[in-house]
Amino acid sequence: MSASQPHRRLLGEAIRAKRKKANFSQERLAEKANLSTVFISRVERGKESPSVDSLVKIAKALGASARDLVREF
Repeated sequence: MSASQPHRRLLGEAIRAKRKKANFSQERLAEKANLSTVFISRVERGKESPSVDSLVKIAKALGASARDLVREF
């Protein structure tokens, strides 16, 4: 990850924190969001940026809004 994209890391950390607070595994989150576990892992590690559609799916699966996930940065 390049230093010019810290938003990926921050978003991944926010998703991981919400997921853990919800007591979900990556597998459970992926299932609820209809996304792959590999994708969730890559997003949480800041290796991949989710599309807006995927971000909304992740947020809904966590009982949050996309705004909640990006609020911290």
